[in-house]
Amino acid sequence: MRAFSLTLALGMLLAGANGARAQSSGVTYIAGSTVAAAFAKGAPLIETGTYKVHASHREAAGMAEVHERDTDIIHVLDGTATFVTGGSVVEGRMTAAEEVRGASIQGGETRTLAKGDVIIVPAGTPHWFRAVQGTFLYYVVKVPDGGMR
Repeated sequence: MRAFSLTLALGMLLAGANGARAQSSGVTYIAGSTVAAAFAKGAPLIETGTYKVHASHREAAGMAEVHERDTDIIHVLDGTATFVTGGSVVEGRMTAAEEVRGASIQGGETRTLAKGDVIIVPAGTPHWFRAVQGTFLYYVVKVPDGGMR
């Protein structure tokens, strides 16, 4: 049920997507081959002023990060990763407007994410893919504070 709800939400968010084929009903269709190509390199599918949808691909740990304005909705499609939320970013620095990156997280809560899981990381919350086992594929829907009211 969770996967269906997220898939439905993603479908609704895809309406009006850039680079996709719009139907007369306002619904936007993105072909599976386009989605697969985005997952192969870990690339954004859509970025608008209201939301972003990324087809993410990891094979290794990443940097700790904090999005001061964006909430991340993550849906795991395949693979397993160790994910840390909360705590404080070690050696954090601003890398872009309202974006902090750092070496790791001190403290926080550790979870194992696996196929089918959904996790929502509110804006301002440190998060970090501490370890990735094999290939890890996931959608990230980024919603700015106040973006979907």
